[in-house]
Amino acid sequence: MNSYEERKQARIDHYKNQATKATRRSNTLAKESSDMISVIPMGQPILIGHHSEKKDRNYRNRADNKMRKSVEESSKAEYYANKAEAAENNTAISSDDPEAITKLESQLVALEEHQNYMKQANAHYRKHGTIKGFDGINDEKAATIDEEIKSHSWARQPYASYSLKNNNANMRRIKQRIETLKKVRAIPEDSGWQFENGRVEMNVEANRIQIFFDNKPDEDTRKELKRWGFKWAPSMGVWQRHLNGNGLYAAKQVKSIQPIEK
Repeated sequence: MNSYEERKQARIDHYKNQATKATRRSNTLAKESSDMISVIPMGQPILIGHHSEKKDRNYRNRADNKMRKSVEESSKAEYYANKAEAAENNTAISSDDPEAITKLESQLVALEEHQNYMKQANAHYRKHGTIKGFDGINDEKAATIDEEIKSHSWARQPYASYSLKNNNANMRRIKQRIETLKKVRAIPEDSGWQFENGRVEMNVEANRIQIFFDNKPDEDTRKELKRWGFKWAPSMGVWQRHLNGNGLYAAKQVKSIQPIEK
């Protein structure tokens, strides 16, 4: 498991932990509220004007507040549980992943193989008028495919032209991502620069352009950084954004971090 996958798993574990804690708080608050209400006689109203009125109202309000907070904690638990599930099910390849290029290249190979398979299947059908006999398709499945083609007037082959076009578009998109990532990964770590009150670093491993200030930047500088897409990362003590062409361009536009002239 590389550093990116470790961070992803840590994020999932955090969401699950938060969901568990919120569920426990919700259950505890719900029980406390129920226990408080249970000591009030069934149907017992607040005795208006009685010396116990204020104390009774406060008691019931505390019970109600506990139940309201229990519902809030339950909603929070559901929110974090959904976040954990989404993170676990997310199979998209992030540019932050050190193995992104390798994974994208594997994905590209699979798409290319599928493209060739679809073309060969269509060629077989055009030649024989049936998909029967094509590699990997048994007679029963071939009969089903043949019938589906005949029953749709727009279908003239096993794989429609839009399937080939869509797959081809995905291949082009992945090729472009691979080329872009290779250019980014080729950026030297030491290609950053010093500016008057700090330094700019190219953190290739984290896939971030990072800005380190010697002191907290003034409000105008912070606004300028935000305007150019940089965000404050308190855990690292840096301003940063993704390391790519747009990020490099943005860094060169922020006046307060331009290189010291030699």
